[in-house]
Amino acid sequence: MNAPPDWWNGFFSGLMVDFWRAVVPPAHTALEADFLEARLELAPAARVLDVPCGDGRLARALARRGHRVTAVDLSSDFLTAGRRDAEREGAELTWRQSDMRDLPWTGEFDAAFCAGSSFGYLGDEGDADFVRAVARTLAPGGRFVLDASKVAESILPSFIERREVDLGDIRFVSENRYDVPRGRIENRYTATRGSQTDTRLASHRIYTASQVCGFLESAGLEVASLFGAADGSPYRVGAQQLYILARKGGT
Repeated sequence: MNAPPDWWNGFFSGLMVDFWRAVVPPAHTALEADFLEARLELAPAARVLDVPCGDGRLARALARRGHRVTAVDLSSDFLTAGRRDAEREGAELTWRQSDMRDLPWTGEFDAAFCAGSSFGYLGDEGDADFVRAVARTLAPGGRFVLDASKVAESILPSFIERREVDLGDIRFVSENRYDVPRGRIENRYTATRGSQTDTRLASHRIYTASQVCGFLESAGLEVASLFGAADGSPYRVGAQQLYILARKGGT
């Protein structure tokens, strides 16, 4: 069930978007927004980049708190839903549809974040390109939080080959295989609602936490802290989440 190299193109559409939009409860989004605001040390009206943003659940939360947020994603379905929700919520932010490596800014943002376990899609070279692109967008002293929850220390100790979830009227099945020589997890995801079924293949590179820190440092970002949850607790092997806080040099 090996996914194509560019599996993310077209993946986030239809039922897959509906499921991913519903899977994170609002209380956790609020907790993550609190965590980001504190760890990124956001001053009032800070300039913040969210990439990739999905439907902008965190971008919208920070925009409602008065920050100037730019949200980037490749999925038109995610962006359409995010714009609709932002209008309903009265959240003002800037949207951009592009690959997560295609970031045209230099020194523009006070802070940036990559949430939703969205790191590891692009292959070693592509993932390095992404981190360098984010680093370039940051002003000197800017901070970056990277959700790297798919690291080996988190995924492999409790690796599950099949998982079934019922979320509202959607049934979601995840079939997972760890390819040891390639260091990748291959996934077959199936979402079903009534008579509608969407099946998609995905693939994620499984780095160690040290390797991810190496990407950040190679891009000129100094790793400051590793957190194991959005409550700010320190990272421990086996924790289901890993947030890495890094800082760009300069004043």
